[in-house]
Amino acid sequence: MNRPAPVEITYESMRFLITHNPTNATLSKFTEELKKYGVTTLVRVCDATYDKAPVEKEGIQVLDWPFDDGAPPPSEIVDDWLNLAPVLVALALIECGMKYEDAVQFIRQKRRGAFNSKQLLYLEKYRPKMRLRFRDANGHCIVQ
Repeated sequence: MNRPAPVEITYESMRFLITHNPTNATLSKFTEELKKYGVTTLVRVCDATYDKAPVEKEGIQVLDWPFDDGAPPPSEIVDDWLNLAPVLVALALIECGMKYEDAVQFIRQKRRGAFNSKQLLYLEKYRPKMRLRFRDANGHCIVQ
């Protein structure tokens, strides 16, 4: 069966990759594609058609948030998706040189209640990979 090629969506500093739903038989090639695009988190929105263990073994986090094909996502899935946003923003700020405590405080000034204890612990232990230290002519962080 011919599968559509992955589609990368970028907006400002956000990147998303829309892919087909692989099977165990096509999983190896699928995982290589994910790595080629630098995917770190995979959100499965269809029923699982493959074993996620080989994907996770490659360092890619797999989140299972299935909902009916063609239907809008349930509100709890939307909430889970949006709750990821503060953590991702904090990571970007840390990558740009901000201390984790300052990043948390800065985000909480704009959005009270952002971060749960598990997320705070993750941010506290996170070590920047120096991917956003370079700046463009306007002083904005850029992804390397």
